[in-house]
Amino acid sequence: MLIRLAGLVTIEPEGVPPQHLSSAQAQVAFARLILERSGGTSRDQLADTVWPDGLPDTWASALRSVVSRVRTFVTFPRQQPGVTPLVAQGGRYLLRLPDDAAVDIECAEAALGEAADAYAAGSYAVAQQLASGAVSNLRGSFLPAHEGEWVNSVRERLDELRLSALETASLASSALGDEHHALRYAEEAVRRAPFRESAYRCRMAAHRTAGNRAEALRTYQQLREVLAEELGIDPAPESQAAYLELLRSPDPLRAPEPRAVTRLDPLLMGMFEAPSPRPAAPRPCTLTADGCLTHPVRPARSAPTRRVA
Repeated sequence: MLIRLAGLVTIEPEGVPPQHLSSAQAQVAFARLILERSGGTSRDQLADTVWPDGLPDTWASALRSVVSRVRTFVTFPRQQPGVTPLVAQGGRYLLRLPDDAAVDIECAEAALGEAADAYAAGSYAVAQQLASGAVSNLRGSFLPAHEGEWVNSVRERLDELRLSALETASLASSALGDEHHALRYAEEAVRRAPFRESAYRCRMAAHRTAGNRAEALRTYQQLREVLAEELGIDPAPESQAAYLELLRSPDPLRAPEPRAVTRLDPLLMGMFEAPSPRPAAPRPCTLTADGCLTHPVRPARSAPTRRVA
């Protein structure tokens, strides 16, 4: 069972059509109960999350109504009668999920940690795949119809996860020589965080992988101007070191891309090819004193004589 919180709030149980939660209040309550299911969420915390601008006069009964919607949302026909995954215990709400349940945000966070380890170990293909998967899981916005302190804190956490995933995917792609994806992920990181130096360094590495040192140097100049005009600071030592390394290195020569070799099954291709004729058997030689009459040897052509003036 997959639970999506980034984008449209959805539960996708196996063998059952996806279930969508339309109520904005139920969505935010469900999201907090999911992300805090290990220890539960107190009734007051849940109420402050649902009504961040102030509690209504009858908030206790209104909260019970919201919780009832969430309970209906997470209860499926296959569950045992009388067993509900959402219970109230000691002034807290506890949400119990099946063992096979997966949450998109948690999957992305775990994949990003594994991607960082794989990149550090030099397993760039694994790092690229894991980081790209994390980016895909974090494409949607988190509860766009709701505001509040808790929602904003989760959004900040997801923004950082998304940027880290984009940078790891870009760096791994550069290490693999995949200039297209390296630049694509780096450009998105810069667009989402225009003051983030590590995103600019990813773009510099992507351009260098593409053999475009001039564009890599231009990226550093853009970073320097943005930081100076908007923040009044200089690039960090890491960015300056990357810039100096670009200045010291010669323009890279683009190696020709290897041509794809299509491997064909000789047995299968033999079904579509006309059979080649068999070579004729050699004729027997007729030998005489002057040599072989069947296979006469042609006299060698003499080189033309040059006329001397």
